[in-house]
Order: sequence, then structure tokens, then C-alpha cells
Amino acid sequence: MTLRIIATGGTFDKHYNELNGVLGFADSHLPEVIKRARITIPAALEVVSLLDSLDMQDADRQKVLAACQAASEKAIVIVHGTDTMRETAEVLGAAAGTSDKTIVFTGAMIPYEIANSDALFNFGFACGVAQTLPPGVYVAMNGTIFTWDKVTKNRAAGVFEAR
Repeated sequence: MTLRIIATGGTFDKHYNELNGVLGFADSHLPEVIKRARITIPAALEVVSLLDSLDMQDADRQKVLAACQAASEKAIVIVHGTDTMRETAEVLGAAAGTSDKTIVFTGAMIPYEIANSDALFNFGFACGVAQTLPPGVYVAMNGTIFTWDKVTKNRAAGVFEAR
């Protein structure tokens, strides 16, 4: 089995600019994350975009969908910003062209390069469940799995929960 990993940006991939104190994007952290997570199955990384999910538009979601449809892998992990993760998952969940694949969205509440980030755990968890869940579209955050149509982000608590 080969795992397809699709990067779209989000807090997970943000870099801290120490000169101006701003979080923004440079290169994806995912090559380093894949090494640190010690993923032992072959993993193919595809960077579709590096966006804050609040900046993600319908055209960007269609690029994510097209990447999933074009992937030969049956297990796909999408690293996505948490603010609009559910909206992108909905686009994929409604698409018939992804019905034979297990697609798992994950992200981070704290950027990967910041101390106490949940990024590495969420990534490893998503990679594991992408290999074991039946075909469908899921969100895997902080040790919990949700189907795309039964999840919401509780912004006040900073967690995902069933809706």
C-alpha cells in the first residue's frame, strides 16, 4: 500500500517569522513531518496549495478534489486548515469520484514548528486510520475520527466534535 499525502496549508504548515512576528507560509513542513513520524509505508507527497483555510475558495476545493480523483492510492491524508476543513470535506464527501478511496482530513490548532503543537500527533493518527477505515471521507483530529457530514469545529473549546 502507498499513502497519498496532500498538503493544502493551514495552521499546520505555517512558519513563524521572527522578524515581524507574523505566521505565514514558506515551504511545507510535511517532508520533515513524514521523516519524524517514521512512516514505514511508501508515502507520496503532493502540495496542492499553501493557504490559510479562511482564504480557500471553491476553485481551491476543486483542486483538492481533482488531486484525490487523480491519485492512484486508495488511502489519502489531506493536511488542511481547521477553520474550513469541514467545507472541503463536504465537497469530497459529495463527489462520486472518490467513493473507492479512504480520505482523511487532519490539521493542527498550533503550527507544527511551535512548541506543544498537535500537528505531529494528528498527522500520525490520520496516516494510521487512513489505512484501516473503509472507503469514505473523514476528519481525524486529536485522537477522534468523524465522518465528513457529522463534524463541527467548536471554536470556543478549540476542538472538533460530533454535530
